[in-house]
Amino acid sequence: MRTAIYPGSFDPFTNGHLDVVQRAARLFDRVIVAVAQNEDKAPLFTLEERQAFIKQSVADLAHVTTDVLDGLLVNYVQKQAAQAVVRGLRAVSDFEFEFQMALMNRKLNDHFETIFMMPKGAYTFLSSRLVKEIARLGGDVSAFVPEHIQAALLAKFGKAATR
Repeated sequence: MRTAIYPGSFDPFTNGHLDVVQRAARLFDRVIVAVAQNEDKAPLFTLEERQAFIKQSVADLAHVTTDVLDGLLVNYVQKQAAQAVVRGLRAVSDFEFEFQMALMNRKLNDHFETIFMMPKGAYTFLSSRLVKEIARLGGDVSAFVPEHIQAALLAKFGKAATR
């Protein structure tokens, strides 16, 4: 069984993330969306909330599951017997960071590949940070996140996240 891990903080999970998951699900027998706690970021949503958002977002994708990633990605990949890590790329700036991470992961464990996937053109500008900022300022995020995440953003910020 070909397994891929799609790791990220997903705070929140966007339509760009969902697009990458859907594309990966066509290439692999099993895709695990691994929600990571990033110590460098102060998340808006808890780990449990983010995992629940993803579960609901991918519910119609038969071979996609979610899990929590704690520790080194290379150890998690080995534990899951995965063959690949999927990373989304939006721009050249993403590539530089992701390339460094892929090389470091290969140095730590060269038994899996990193696959870079680009989302649809409509999502190349999209980031969780921008979605949170738009929602915080009362903007419409309906084109950027699944409906249930839009509702959660509205609840967090107490403002109209739609117009």
